[in-house]
Amino acid sequence: MMLRVSKIKLRFRLLTQRFASFEARKKSVIEKAAVDGELRVFIVAGEVSGDNIGSRLMCSLKKLSPLPLRFHGVGGSMMCKQGLTSLFPMEDLAVMGLWELLPHLYKFRVKLKETIVAAAMFKPHVVVTVDSKGFSFRLLKQLRARYNQQHLENSAVHFHYVAPSFWAWKGGESRLGGLSEFVDHLFCILPNEESVCREHGVEATFVGHPLLEDINLVRACKPQESKLEGLGKYSLPSDSTVISVLPGSRLQEVERMLPIFSKAMKLLKDPFPNLVTLIHVASNSQVDHYIGKSLRQWPVPAILVPSGSTQLKYDAFGVSQAALCTSGTVAVELQLACLPSLVAYRAHFLTELFIRYKAKIPYISLPNILLDSPNIPEALFRACNPSNLALILERLLLDEEMRGKQVVAAEKLARLLHPSESGMSSKLVHYSDLDSHRNTPSNLAASTILSYAKR
Repeated sequence: MMLRVSKIKLRFRLLTQRFASFEARKKSVIEKAAVDGELRVFIVAGEVSGDNIGSRLMCSLKKLSPLPLRFHGVGGSMMCKQGLTSLFPMEDLAVMGLWELLPHLYKFRVKLKETIVAAAMFKPHVVVTVDSKGFSFRLLKQLRARYNQQHLENSAVHFHYVAPSFWAWKGGESRLGGLSEFVDHLFCILPNEESVCREHGVEATFVGHPLLEDINLVRACKPQESKLEGLGKYSLPSDSTVISVLPGSRLQEVERMLPIFSKAMKLLKDPFPNLVTLIHVASNSQVDHYIGKSLRQWPVPAILVPSGSTQLKYDAFGVSQAALCTSGTVAVELQLACLPSLVAYRAHFLTELFIRYKAKIPYISLPNILLDSPNIPEALFRACNPSNLALILERLLLDEEMRGKQVVAAEKLARLLHPSESGMSSKLVHYSDLDSHRNTPSNLAASTILSYAKR
């Protein structure tokens, strides 16, 4: 009996040693790519915020990779500046909502098939999808199915940047487990996401929110200037009341929101006769064209702020007293810029019904969700009408206590969105200290990709 137990122990030890040896032989992404003399990255983003994240990641990969890089995939103007030739215009994927998607389903399927074929021909070492989970997850799932059918041993490693907002929906956490079948690693931009993902079997890393990089860039490039100096750049009188208007980055949402915003500005003309609007135009040719046409009926003086320059955007924020925006990433941007804002949102009424039924949180803007406090006023669904928007904006422009709450909340938000540096987790990180260029979200994500060894 003792002899049999000893043999079992010996076999177990040998198996353990073999497994350990196998683990030791596992190579990182960059080691596998070295065999081909280059690192091939297939990267896909479907909207403006994803284009920004993708372009910064590409830049970091180029800085950190010891091998030449080749990029292929789908992206916008910022990613193209980093060396991507997009398969088709990124705007083809920029559809938000449930019922809004129905008219575009056929085109969506055609683009998905085209992207899968292109990825297979490119033979990437790494596939990175950025947000746009409807398209991204279908792409990753079908690519993984291809690898399995072809019995590929050295298939591409799949990364998805921006975890799905499982925390916002009833039963959201329960759907995380299935991600591990086609996503090898998730990059989380919000605190607490990493731990929840790992609990459900998904490898994840909290890299911090990408918008922190914009704040750091602006601070590094330019000292703070006075509001009067900024107004002079726009040739605006010192008594102007300036509102930044951000109607969205997708054509659908801009078509829905801009007419409501226009009527709200008309109602504000009486209480604020020197009202001027700075309308921020997303990096989307369709949106650019639509806003240009809409200016003919715009009720107050307007200046267009084109996309492409982070500094120009923050200059516009700096001379504005308030902002009106469509719900999205921009709410975080405005909060970090300490600009008092109103977040608005309308959708197809069936989409709105679905959100009411499935959402498990009382807010729609990320700063309010993360701080669990309505610091930023929200006008949602039927409450998003011109008279209500005008009423809230008037109060936001005049009520110093209401404005002050948002400014104070900005520092709390910045600390939440920044991954704690080594040795800093036990002490309070000050807003002004969040400027480590070494540990930017993009650099953390890029270094994780390069050193990643698939389990």
